[in-house]
Formats: sequence, structure tokens, C-alpha cells
Amino acid sequence: MLKLLPFLVFAVFYVGLSLYAGNQGFDMPWYKVPMPIAFVVASAVALCMDRRKTLEQKVETYARGMGETNIMIMCLIFILAGAFATIAKGSGAVDAAVTIAQSFIPARLMVAGVFLISCLISLAIGTSCGTIAAVTPIALGFAGPLHLDPALLMGSVVGGSMFGDNMSMISDTTIAATRTQGVPMRAKFFANGLIAAPAALVALFLYAVSGSAVGEVAAPAVTGSHVLLVLPYLLILALALLGLNVMLLLFSGTVLAAVIGGCLGKLGFFGALDLLGKGTLGMSETLIVAILAGGLFRSVQASGGIDWLTDRVSRLVRGPRTCEFGVALLTAAVNCFTANNTVAIVIAGPIARTCADRFKADPVRIASVLDTASCVVQGLIPYGAQILIAIGVAKGLDLSIDSVALLKCMYYQPVLALAVLAAMCIRRRK
Repeated sequence: MLKLLPFLVFAVFYVGLSLYAGNQGFDMPWYKVPMPIAFVVASAVALCMDRRKTLEQKVETYARGMGETNIMIMCLIFILAGAFATIAKGSGAVDAAVTIAQSFIPARLMVAGVFLISCLISLAIGTSCGTIAAVTPIALGFAGPLHLDPALLMGSVVGGSMFGDNMSMISDTTIAATRTQGVPMRAKFFANGLIAAPAALVALFLYAVSGSAVGEVAAPAVTGSHVLLVLPYLLILALALLGLNVMLLLFSGTVLAAVIGGCLGKLGFFGALDLLGKGTLGMSETLIVAILAGGLFRSVQASGGIDWLTDRVSRLVRGPRTCEFGVALLTAAVNCFTANNTVAIVIAGPIARTCADRFKADPVRIASVLDTASCVVQGLIPYGAQILIAIGVAKGLDLSIDSVALLKCMYYQPVLALAVLAAMCIRRRK
């Protein structure tokens, strides 16, 4: 157990200080403790352990973990994903996608329609937080004219945003899950689809029968420029499904978004460069966390901590199926402590891969379980960024909605949890 002390220090430092910040009355206390600092503290503890080695040897081991090939490739993909997301948003692609989706939804199905819009937007832009920030003001605008429950509208937005966070080819969680398990994004996409798509359909039905709209709202007009602006998203999805290298497809999507934005007068040359720079820098915390997590994992592995953990897990695991259950529980637990699904996957992913190799579990299924379990938890914890952003946007619109009321209106995450449990119970024969 002592060999896992760095992980325990990370949890105690991050969770303990976050709880303390909450007791002191800070807003969003779980984001008062910078995640990279928590990793630095845990890493310092790791470097102080194993007295059989010199500090230079331990630092060298740590550095090899930081520079591990999968970590570096993952960081490069994060950089490209950040650049694409920012340039696409800056060109107006997010607003265009919302307009197109909104124009096809009848008022009587607005709650289900908001869920569907959130699914599509998050699938396109690869971020649940960005989707919530973009769609929530629009969704809450329907509450008054259609006499709909604001909490129900917000629940549909958060649920739909987590669908795309789980499924999108450019989502941080997809990148982390596929890279840590060494599987193609296309394979993980189809494996995830068998879990997330049925759950989304059930949630769509539940929202359709839950919200009874009264009145009408004018549908926005869709123009040719709207269609042009969403082409980069369609290109990303199509090329990813064809199996194109993820870095090449992200680069292609970024160039296309910049060209379309420039041709439509949405972006100037230097404006586009500024957005690209902000997009790459916006991923800095994720990059630092991924690099530090790689070093911490390698240090704990070198001291025998991962072998110790795997040996303990092996006493409970009897084969591929129970391995999947173990990975889901591990990911969920880490996510509860970190309140960040990408970080949870980065931490749990290497351990999951070690267990999968030992028990001959399908790495594609493991990647799917990693991503799905983290998205279930992330979308339900009241101190997660998704719920905090939704409540914050509502407050900015003079609507007071507490997290309990919001959680009662979230249908997708519980259904997704049942879907992933069913998928783990029902294994296909090869």
C-alpha cells in the first residue's frame, strides 16, 4: 500500500484543499486547487521514495515517463484539437450548427430537441463544457415562451453535451482513452456507439414525454453560409470514420475552417493566427497534467506500486468481463476525486492497460469503458465543471437552479450507466 503513496497524496492534497476552500465560502472550490500543482506535490513524494536509487536515477525514470511516446502523441493531438475547436468556433461554426439544428425542431418537442442539439453540437466540437456554454442560454430562452421547466431544459443540455464528450473524435476523453489503450479512434467510436446510441435514444424519448410545451417560437432561417460553416465538422467525422490519421484529419479540419471563415469574412489572417494561438495555449493545463501524470505513473511503476495494485486487482478479477468492471470502478473512483474526466482517464488508463494485457481483455472495449465510465460520473457530480457552468449561466440569466433540481432532470447519464453495465455483462463471442 505504501508504494501507492503518491496517488494517495494527490487525492488528499486535491480533495482536502478543495473541501477546505468550500468551507471558506469560495465559489467553485474544486477549481481553486490547480490540477498541475497537485501532480507536482504527488510527484515530489514519488521522487522521495525508493531509497535504493539516487535522486538522479529517479528523476531520469520520471522524465522517461513524461516523454513516453504515447504521452507525447496524445499531447500533440490535444494541441491540434485545441486549435481546431477554437478556429471553428471563431469562424461561427458553433452558432451555425445550433441554428441548423434549432430550425428543424418543433416547439412541442423542444426539450427533446434541446437534448438532440446538445448531442450534435458536442459531437461536432468535442467538448461538453463548450456545448453547455453555447447552448444553455438558447435553451433557457425557451423556458418562458413555452412554459417549460428551466431545470429540465438544463438537464437535457448537460446530458446531450456528455454524449458528444463521450463519442466525439476530437474529445479530450476519446484522445486519452484511445492513446492509453493503443487502439484506433474509429474502433472505439463504433464500440462506444453500441453503448451510447441506445442510451441517447432512451433519454430522447424520456425528454420527449417529459416536457409539455405551450406556445410557439420562431424558427431561425438557415442560409448557405450556415451549411458552409459546419463543413469542417462533417469533414472531421467523415475522415475519422474512414480511418484517417487523427492528426492529419485535425489539421485538415483546421485549415478548412480557417479558409471558410476567411472567405465568408468571419476571420482575417491575423485574427485566425490569434485564434490558433489561443486554441493551442488553451490546452496547456491538459498538456501539463498529461505529462506529469506520465512521469508519476512511471515512478510508481518503477517502485513496484503498479504491480502491487495489479496483483490486488487480480484477486478479484477472473477474466476479461470482471476486468472491465474493475476498470469502470477505478475510473469512476478517480473521476470522483479529480472532478475531471480527462484527467481520470490519463491516470487510470495505463493501469487499465496493464490489467487488460494480463487478463486478455479487448483493448477497444477497455477504451470504451474508460471513456463511458468517466463521462457518467463527470455528468453527475455536482462539483464538476459541467454542472457548475450550467448553473452559472442560468444565474447570469437571473434563474436560480440548484444542483439537486438539475440532477433530477438528468436522464441520459443514469441510462448510460445502465447501458455500460449491460454491455459489460453481455460479451460477444469472438
